[in-house]
Amino acid sequence: MARIYTRKGDDGTTGLIGGKRVSKDSATIEACGALDELNAVIGVVRCHIMPERIEKVLQTVQESLFAVGAELASPDGGDPQSRRIGEGDIRMLEIEIDALEKSLAPLSHFVLPGGTAPGAHLHLARAAARKSERRCVSVARNGNLNPGILVYLNRLSDLLFVMARYVNQQ
Repeated sequence: MARIYTRKGDDGTTGLIGGKRVSKDSATIEACGALDELNAVIGVVRCHIMPERIEKVLQTVQESLFAVGAELASPDGGDPQSRRIGEGDIRMLEIEIDALEKSLAPLSHFVLPGGTAPGAHLHLARAAARKSERRCVSVARNGNLNPGILVYLNRLSDLLFVMARYVNQQ
């Protein structure tokens, strides 16, 4: 088994998929780090007892975020055979948003993050999704990025907001 430390990053660089080395503060690595943080926060959310439908969606989201990270960490968008975020992933989020919103009262004021512990953690995940989106916008501005990633992250933050409202209402 390989060691967890390689010492290759001691100089402030890290390796992309394929071996290219970049600075740890590059836009790409900042975006990958924000995605990692988002995925970790969703993992915290999943520690709570949640409705089964929400649990399943969050697991799918975590798997999708790994695909986004792999795509970002691959020069030129990676292997064309690997999974790419696309219209089907975005549509799944929209379907979940619409389904959850049906049981919620229309918004009439700003919602303060908080409520129950799972609701507060969903709000934290929403904020992390927005951060990930901002970091990916920087990557898109400076290079080649699958435009579906930006749409996916935008819609994901909406879903996490609606999930927070739904969980708090329950």
